[in-house]
Amino acid sequence: MAVPAVAVPATAAAPGPGRGRRAGRRAALRRIRSRLVHLLLVLLAVTFLSFVVVDLLPGDAAVVVAGDNATPEQVQQVREQLQLDRPLLIRYVDWLGGVVTGDLGQSFRTGQPVTEALGQRIPVSFQITIVAQLLALLVAVPLAVYSAYRPGRVVDRTSMTVGFGAAAMPQFVLGMVLIVLFAGGFSSILPATGFTPFFEDPGQNLRSIILPCLTLMVAEAAVYRQLLRSDMISTLQEDFILMARSKGLSPRTILLRHALRPSSFSLITLSGVNIGRLLGGTVIVETLFAIPGLGQLIVQAVFNRDYMILQGALLFVAVAYVVINMLIDLLYLFLDPRVRRDA
Repeated sequence: MAVPAVAVPATAAAPGPGRGRRAGRRAALRRIRSRLVHLLLVLLAVTFLSFVVVDLLPGDAAVVVAGDNATPEQVQQVREQLQLDRPLLIRYVDWLGGVVTGDLGQSFRTGQPVTEALGQRIPVSFQITIVAQLLALLVAVPLAVYSAYRPGRVVDRTSMTVGFGAAAMPQFVLGMVLIVLFAGGFSSILPATGFTPFFEDPGQNLRSIILPCLTLMVAEAAVYRQLLRSDMISTLQEDFILMARSKGLSPRTILLRHALRPSSFSLITLSGVNIGRLLGGTVIVETLFAIPGLGQLIVQAVFNRDYMILQGALLFVAVAYVVINMLIDLLYLFLDPRVRRDA
C-alpha cells in the first residue's frame, strides 16, 4: 500500500552573514541620512537664533570699534562699513552664503579672518577636552566596575564620597586649590598659567595642560562612575548573567565581556554630550589658567561686540555637538544588534 506523500512546509532560511552585513550597512546609511538632515536643521536654527540674540545685546558694535571718543558721524561711517545698518535677515543670509563657501567673515576689532582665529583656538580647547575626558574615563570605569561587583564595600563608599565631594566644589575653587598644591607655595611642579603648543615643546605642552585637565576631570569622573555603577548593578541581575555564571565563567570575564558592554550605552551618550559641551564651555578653566582656547575667545567676542567671531564660534560648537552625537548614535549600530534590527 502506497503511503501518501505529506507536504512539509518550507522553513524560512536563516539570514547568512553576508545578508546581515548588508542589512547593517543599510541601517547605518539610513541613520546617516536622517542625522544629516537633523544636522542641517539644527545648524540653521542655532545660527539664526544666535544672530538674533547677539543683535539684541546691549551696546553698539560700531561704537566699540570706533572708540568712545568718536563723533556720531564717525560711528555712522563705521556702521556702514561693517554693514550693520542693513536689516538683520539680509545680514544673516549674506553670512550664511559665506559659510557655504568657507568664508566666515572678519573680526570687527582686528580684521583677522574668523577661520584663522578659530583655527588658533579650537586645537587648544579640543586637546584639553579630550585629555580631560580620557582621564575621567580611566578613573571612572575601573572604579565603577569594581563598585558594581562589590557594592557597599570600602572602595565603593570611599570613591562615591570623595568623588561627589570634589564634584560639588566649584571649578574655580578646585582650580585654585590645584594651583596652590602643585604650582604655588607648597611646590612648583607644574606651571600655574599659560599654554605651550604641542609641536613647539611636547613635554612643556603636557605640563601646561595637566592642571586644567584635572580641574575638568574631577566632576566628570564622579558622574561617570555613578552612572556606570548603577547600570552595571542592573545588568548583573539579568538572566544572561546568571547563565554565564552557571557555565563557570570567571568573574573577570563576566564583568568585562558580558556586563560592561551592555551597561556602557548611557556612559557613551553622556561622554559624547560632554565633549560637545566642553568644547565651548571651558570659560572658567581657560580664564583661570590663562589658556587661549575657544571659551576665552567667545567671552572676548561678547565683550567686544565682535559679532563675526561670535557667530563663527557658535557655528563650530553647534556643528561639533551635533556631529559627535551623530557618531555616537551610529556607534550603537555596532555595539547593540537590537539597534540594527530596529533601524
